[in-house]
Amino acid sequence: MDERSLAHALSGIIGATLSNELASDFVKLRRDCSTATLERASPGKFVETFVQCLQYISTGTYDVKPDVDGYLSKKAEQDNSIPEGLRICAARLARSIYTLRNKRNIAHKNPIDPNTVDLALAHQGAAWITAELLRNASGLSMGEAGALIAKIQTPVGTLVEEIDGTRLVHAETSVRGEILILLHSHYPDYVPVASILGSLRARSSGSVRNRLGELRTAKLAHGDGKAGYRLTQAGHAAAVSEINRVQAST
Repeated sequence: MDERSLAHALSGIIGATLSNELASDFVKLRRDCSTATLERASPGKFVETFVQCLQYISTGTYDVKPDVDGYLSKKAEQDNSIPEGLRICAARLARSIYTLRNKRNIAHKNPIDPNTVDLALAHQGAAWITAELLRNASGLSMGEAGALIAKIQTPVGTLVEEIDGTRLVHAETSVRGEILILLHSHYPDYVPVASILGSLRARSSGSVRNRLGELRTAKLAHGDGKAGYRLTQAGHAAAVSEINRVQAST
């Protein structure tokens, strides 16, 4: 099952627009977890879309900008038109994810950094919610729905590992691909060249510098030897494509 297939499977219960958005939000959150990219918008957007899904299931319409916490804490559980697993279990889980997003500051690193663990918890919660939606849409058991969700990407947490401040990319890819995945894990921050060379120490430093120059020429990365490098929007898209390619091949 890929993102498009997931969206199609969900469309029967939440409609085409929301199913496409929820599938996209979930895959983005899964990708962030896989590459240790701490982006606050990812968990928050997933929960916001889920609230719209519950509203759609209940009334056939949804708010463009829903009151996420108010709806989950005061309205969802009282609406008997929504299946119990979604209005109680999934709603409470979604509120927990939203609380992590707001109170644990997933977007930024602190001296003692629990945020990758928070992000992993948010991802697992989102996977459960997506599986419960899929179960209600398709009539599958929770185990069958969960197995399909697991097929969207390879298990997360395997592409980027941080050891003593150095991030290592675990992927069968080129130097260019490794740089893209590494910069994606730091996005949108600049990464010093010394850090990039340290992460890719198994590669030729000359080759790494040459690929950085090529990425800058192609406007996929921005920066220089003094400031370091960060991905552009086009570079971020290229990194996502590389991540998807690597995960699909494993």
